[in-house]
Amino acid sequence: MGAGFTGLALTGLLDQDGFFAPKATASSSSPNPMLPRVAHLPKRAKCCIFLFMYGGPSQMDLFDYKPELQKRSGQTANLEQRRRSVGAGKLLGTKRIFKQHGQSGQWCSDALPHLAKHMDKLAVIKSLYSDSFAHGSAMLQMNSGRIIQGYPSIGSWLSYGLGSMNQNLPGYVVMLDPRGGPISGAANWSSGFMPAAYQGTVFRASGQPILHLDSASGLTGPMQRDLISTANALNAEHLAQRPGYSELQARITSYELAFQLQATAPEALDLSSESESTREQYGINDPKGTHPIALGPAPFGRQCLVARRLVERGVRFIQIYHGGGHQQQNWDAHNGVEENLTIHCPEIDKPISALLADLDQRGMLDETLVVWGGEFGRQALVQGNSDGRDHNPKGFTYWLAGGGVKAGASYGETDELGHEAAVDKHHIRDLHATILHLMGLDCHKLTYFYGGLDQKLTGVVDPEVIKGMLSKG
Repeated sequence: MGAGFTGLALTGLLDQDGFFAPKATASSSSPNPMLPRVAHLPKRAKCCIFLFMYGGPSQMDLFDYKPELQKRSGQTANLEQRRRSVGAGKLLGTKRIFKQHGQSGQWCSDALPHLAKHMDKLAVIKSLYSDSFAHGSAMLQMNSGRIIQGYPSIGSWLSYGLGSMNQNLPGYVVMLDPRGGPISGAANWSSGFMPAAYQGTVFRASGQPILHLDSASGLTGPMQRDLISTANALNAEHLAQRPGYSELQARITSYELAFQLQATAPEALDLSSESESTREQYGINDPKGTHPIALGPAPFGRQCLVARRLVERGVRFIQIYHGGGHQQQNWDAHNGVEENLTIHCPEIDKPISALLADLDQRGMLDETLVVWGGEFGRQALVQGNSDGRDHNPKGFTYWLAGGGVKAGASYGETDELGHEAAVDKHHIRDLHATILHLMGLDCHKLTYFYGGLDQKLTGVVDPEVIKGMLSKG
């Protein structure tokens, strides 16, 4: 009995401290969970555009120049090809021509000739590593910090920490490749255990960007306003008796947002108001290209231009997925890295170049963080009988540009073959901490109470902000 009373005492003390209270739903009690919030740190960037290359782009064919790999191409080497599976394989050098560009002398291959002109804007980290060799779990980890579903994505963390600067548009927008979405699906833009209001809103790649936005009932604007106000009042009354029911709070917010979107979304997504030279710059008028599954730059160019327009209107986080379906339809170069680059590099090269130039020319790049990369990189070994490359989470490249980034920086190194992070190694939790830092959020203070823990995007291992990628200002 004495032991039992000790447990009761502990329970009472924990309850006084609010341990059992629904801390995780505190933000959902606000009438609008997306209202702007004060950042922890002096703000460097207000918005973030995350360009996600689904499938895993090949670092040694794009940004990570490896003369030793070229020298030893065709020789045999023993490398870890899947987790704890070390075997002999034939080294595969790149067929691409690398040159140094700009005042910074950053390396870029001829696969991305337009982007190569902007290397002085980029901070390139070549020594990232993660934990999974599989697409689905690797994407989840890159997006949410975990290799399993159920955790908030980085866009949700930013929405939760900072709110939205435009209450008439979603604070977190996702755009998918016309060929399909990522293999692990909507979990990549889920709000996880956070209120549902913080999840990403998917804009379609073609046709109506948002389905069912227009009223199908023929109701006038004032009639719709009255209907939504009445429904929200009833929902709010229902919610008052069920605190913490975030789905209902999200529904109230979504009804209101949908009504506002009827007026704001068409204008924000209308590219006809852009000049012909701007559309040309983004590659929107360019042809598909010669490969049967190549789309050309037009679809991704439209999405990049929409992203710029959304940033202008205060949307906090925009994530664009390039690549869909399987293998050569995305950056998964099992069946030939040269064919893969031929398909996909022209699809992104001109649009990303235009996006960086456009943001810079409009004075928006200093307040917009642009992030580029995939779920992992590729192997230095040839796969199969072709020039394919397998997955590689042991060493890969990302680049950042814009708000608070050290322009023209090259940080970290893989080994001489480009296979494994070797100098200034950083787990992707450090990349997440750096993105949060650039957006004005302290990764240690940005917490959400769930499951008895103060959860963080960066997890329980203490992360390190990658200071070599930050500007001194």
